Amino acid sequence: MPETSSAPSEIPRQQRALFQEVLALFEEKKIAYAVSGAFALREHTGICRDTKDLDLFLTSETAATAMGHLRERGFVCEVCDPVWLFKTHRDEFFVDLITGMSNAALVVESSWIARAKSAVLYEVRTRVLAPEELVASKLFVTRRERFDGADIAHVIYGTQGKLDWQRLLSLTGENWEMLFWALVLFRYCYPAQTHYVPPSVWQLLLDRFQKAISHSDPAARFRGSLVDPRMFAIDVKEWGLADLLAEYRAFRLQNIPSFPGNGSASVAT
Repeated sequence: MPETSSAPSEIPRQQRALFQEVLALFEEKKIAYAVSGAFALREHTGICRDTKDLDLFLTSETAATAMGHLRERGFVCEVCDPVWLFKTHRDEFFVDLITGMSNAALVVESSWIARAKSAVLYEVRTRVLAPEELVASKLFVTRRERFDGADIAHVIYGTQGKLDWQRLLSLTGENWEMLFWALVLFRYCYPAQTHYVPPSVWQLLLDRFQKAISHSDPAARFRGSLVDPRMFAIDVKEWGLADLLAEYRAFRLQNIPSFPGNGSASVAT
């Protein structure tokens, strides 16, 4: 991974043209989406990151429509994982259409798109994911080979904590401990900016945590596979603990629309 920097990187002309064409097409067809990934991170933190693809968040229903329009324009479209990831590309340059998290614990909803922030990208007036949804989208990027905790800390620091914390708590829901974990990391990195997280939020999460550890539920199910299915594989495959990842993904698959390519998708968890 390169060091973090505010210096913008040069994007190849063909790649830039592809990104511009896809954004313009989505605007023309009135596709409801929001730009995420490196571009949203730059919008909220000033951090520039090399990227080989453009991440667009949209609902599953919208993704099916978008892929139809892309195919009509001659783009190659691929269902990488119907739970969350679709790709469209031309030559070696890609655009990712993302409908949720790979573990299916969080799903992109229309409200994510409605709350997106207006922006101009590649000379196209578009929308960038709001910081609350950006943080939520990174909570489960916690694997050995990639960890987005620093991105979350940078979003909080970059916005000076001026977030809709109730919205963020609502997005997190039953996964509030993942948010608590990220906030503790933020506090460790930026102790002088502890106040960027409101005292009421600290107290709420501390109270929840204290209650959880004081009244431990012996029937509570193992959740490690939602964090990293590879590092916690032994727990499921050899120690007989619950595989919530498989359950969440199965439920998600039952509740998404079918479209061409669904059956032949290669699944990457």
